[in-house]
Amino acid sequence: MNEIDIDGILSRLPHRYPFLLVDRVLDFKVSESLVAIKNVSYNEPYFPGHFPNHPIVPGVIIVEALAQATGLLAFLSLNETAHEGTMYYLVGIDKARFKHPVRPGDQMRMEVRLERQIRGIYRFSGVALVGERVVASAEFMTTKMEVGA
Repeated sequence: MNEIDIDGILSRLPHRYPFLLVDRVLDFKVSESLVAIKNVSYNEPYFPGHFPNHPIVPGVIIVEALAQATGLLAFLSLNETAHEGTMYYLVGIDKARFKHPVRPGDQMRMEVRLERQIRGIYRFSGVALVGERVVASAEFMTTKMEVGA
């Protein structure tokens, strides 16, 4: 099993608070798949407005968490970090579906899979679960870009 703690995530992803949405990688297979978790706290910055009397994680935040998991898989597969001048930009989201709300206290498990890579475009599929219940799914396209040059 290939686990990565928060220090390993911070060394690979460029995201920081309040927008880092991956707390731990539970397992990954290079150029194949990754499983990560996001612990949902009542202290998340979006809960006061979404919604005050019934807080749920916005769907776009769930999609972003899945996208960050795809970025981690891409960086791990090429043994690179964002700090080396490489970024993976999200260039497309398809077939996003939301099945159940995610609430404070939930632990969201994200499972992403690299489906294919063609001419610098990567296609991933992703699913978010709370327990065994699928809460969201989507397909993602990313591309690698050099930055800071």
